[in-house]
Amino acid sequence: MLEFYYELRVKPKIQYDIFLDLITSLTNEAIEEDDGILILRSEDDLSDIEFGIKTFAKQLNAECETKLQQLKNEDWVNKYKQSIDAVQVGVFYILPTWKEPKEELVNIFIDPSLSFGSGHHETTSNCLIALDKYVQSGQTLVDVGCGSGILAIAASKLGAQVDICDTDENAIKDAKENFNINETFYDEAWVGSISKTTKKYDIVVANIVADILAMIASDLKKCMKENGILILSGILDKHLSKVENKYKDLKQIEVIQKNEWVTLVYTI
Repeated sequence: MLEFYYELRVKPKIQYDIFLDLITSLTNEAIEEDDGILILRSEDDLSDIEFGIKTFAKQLNAECETKLQQLKNEDWVNKYKQSIDAVQVGVFYILPTWKEPKEELVNIFIDPSLSFGSGHHETTSNCLIALDKYVQSGQTLVDVGCGSGILAIAASKLGAQVDICDTDENAIKDAKENFNINETFYDEAWVGSISKTTKKYDIVVANIVADILAMIASDLKKCMKENGILILSGILDKHLSKVENKYKDLKQIEVIQKNEWVTLVYTI
């Protein structure tokens, strides 16, 4: 990549479409249209194209403003990568693959994607705190609405045997890729909700939203083992009572709150 590139901005006062056709015939570069301004960028000098546009405008007797400038090229990929920060939550260190891990912590590699779950949001970090406290090696766990898979991966790294499910097929795909990146394993993965399994688990974690947690309450309870742990997250404090009312037959053992986001921990 060259150190500099050229940007030519063309603003016709009239005959916009004719100038667009002219520029298209003069170059193979992509042309950006922005509120009546035609923008052309290239690592090649665009002076000749600017001259041609000015000459054409003069012959057409059409007023047309042009601005040609040389701008510094930036490595946008590296700039983007530098903007993504790693985050520590208890014993966990969540980082993208291009950052250096911390050997003294449990490293979880999660690259940014469309699937929710990077450790930066309060709902995810609350769950990670709960998992660190309640997960024991050899236990079984299901991550309902797994998103990126970060919670199941964290549990797996603590020694749990994990299953994952999500109603979004892309989330399952992303989660599987993240398991591979982290060199961890899941037992089962399916597209859909917890109602698709008849298994019972030591720990059930669901980081979704309050309305869905209320809707699937009976399904989540059915898959808990005796003395099992249920971790519910994604709850805004203003919707807390809506969720608590659906789980009042369970024993609430902890409430974890960061800002307006609440995570509830139950046992049977």
